[in-house]
Amino acid sequence: MVLRIRLARFGNKHVPFYNIVVAQARSARGAKPLEVIGTYNPLPKRPTNLYDENVNVRPFKEIALDRSRAKYWLGVGAQPSDPVWKLMSMAGLVEQKPATWNKA
Repeated sequence: MVLRIRLARFGNKHVPFYNIVVAQARSARGAKPLEVIGTYNPLPKRPTNLYDENVNVRPFKEIALDRSRAKYWLGVGAQPSDPVWKLMSMAGLVEQKPATWNKA
């Protein structure tokens, strides 16, 4: 059984929200996953500052990931998709993928 760690899209039109799921590689995107190990909200949110309204703070994208379960699934042999690989490399779970050069 080949496993993939990938994103499953939820949310309304123009308001995406993703679950980071472990699923069989050959199952459909909307099929029931084996486990949900995190969430990813790609729309930047402005942090709420209770003390000073005039401070310029950068918006951030919200990522919640259960690191222990992600390490378990990577140890079992699950392969992350490219977007999930990027999210996991930001979390420090995997190394960054080397840049591929197009030899055209």
